[in-house]
Amino acid sequence: MTTPLRLGIAGLGTVGIGVVKIVRRNAALLALRAGRTIEIVAVCARDKGKERGVSLASCAWEDDPVALARRSDIDVFVELMGGSDGPAKAATEAAIEAGKDVVTANKAMLAHHGQALAEAAEARGHVIRFEAAVAGGIPVMKALTESLAGNEITRVMGVMNGTCNYILTRMQNAGLPYEEVFEEARRLGYLEADPTLDVGGIDAGHKLALLASVAFGTRVSFDGVRIEGIERITIEDIRRAADMGFRIKLLGVARMTARGLEQRMSPCLVPASSPLGQLEGGTNMVVLEGDSVGQIVLRGPGAGEGPTASAVMSDIIDIARGTRLPTFGQPATTLKTARPARVSAPAPYYLRMKLQDKPGALARIATVLGEAGVSIDRMRQYGHEDTTAPVLIVTHKTTRDALDKALPGFSRTGVLAAPPVALRIETV
Repeated sequence: MTTPLRLGIAGLGTVGIGVVKIVRRNAALLALRAGRTIEIVAVCARDKGKERGVSLASCAWEDDPVALARRSDIDVFVELMGGSDGPAKAATEAAIEAGKDVVTANKAMLAHHGQALAEAAEARGHVIRFEAAVAGGIPVMKALTESLAGNEITRVMGVMNGTCNYILTRMQNAGLPYEEVFEEARRLGYLEADPTLDVGGIDAGHKLALLASVAFGTRVSFDGVRIEGIERITIEDIRRAADMGFRIKLLGVARMTARGLEQRMSPCLVPASSPLGQLEGGTNMVVLEGDSVGQIVLRGPGAGEGPTASAVMSDIIDIARGTRLPTFGQPATTLKTARPARVSAPAPYYLRMKLQDKPGALARIATVLGEAGVSIDRMRQYGHEDTTAPVLIVTHKTTRDALDKALPGFSRTGVLAAPPVALRIETV
């Protein structure tokens, strides 16, 4: 008779309880698909007395996640606490030392410590699985490490933070300013306790760093991700982009170039008719491009109890079946250290600025762009606001280096009434 796979779950928030529900609701189905039963032996959370909507009476309770990780009666340590350091990291390290496999949804921990954790686990013959850490219910890690394993990946791209996508599409559809939609998202519980993790692009940057590591065979390099959030996007930007046939998305892009690994998470304009442009609400989308397969588009819920718990369970079932893959798709000791690279591929850029209503103001801006080698495709002025005039410029294809050369020059013209906003127009 096959022995059951025994789980210890640390963290009984939305995702942890979702896993408990799936294990109990689909017990017979899981046993058939995994070839063995799956049991929850012990759990750990901050508050034992909290009402969670499910009975945990059959599970042993641990107050300390490290103690849970070291229990001799569990096979897999399921880390769902979150946080890049602290209890999550300590308990994961303890689990590896105690000879456990690890399943986690913790993108921050892996983005900062994934290499060391992977090497430690693989040296002991154990695995770390993290499907739930990137894009919620979308099986993107399985796609990269299994279905597309025969491809050289050329580009990874996507919308990876549902909160940001909700804010931007809500602004678009309701015509509401950023500040109002931000507060709405806060009231609805969509934002992290530290909102900058979402709107500042940090959460999505963690995910992009993990995707890039698997896609390009490199050590995780979160420090190499160029991050810009959505805080400066205004309803005027949303409207002007729509006028030109675009929508604004917080877009992550990673690709290997001759200069090194390019990783960027920033607001971009994408064609409104493209799959990314049509993405609404809290949904995520990841686009994978390979030399043999071409382009694959994966779309689905990026967060929530059911979708994220579903991703956790996919990793648990693989372990139950005996599927054992290196953490990042190849042995951790073989991962290369990638040289970080800035954006090299030319693209058009959207520039929005507010100018003093003075004679020759536009000419001064155009001169600065020309001196930096940036040519103008389109230029529009939208009315007047007291003594200022909103101006929109779309450039011909240029490099970010050329644009960065021009931006400081704008302030020296003496005609800027506010800092300019520059957004890349991305080919998708």
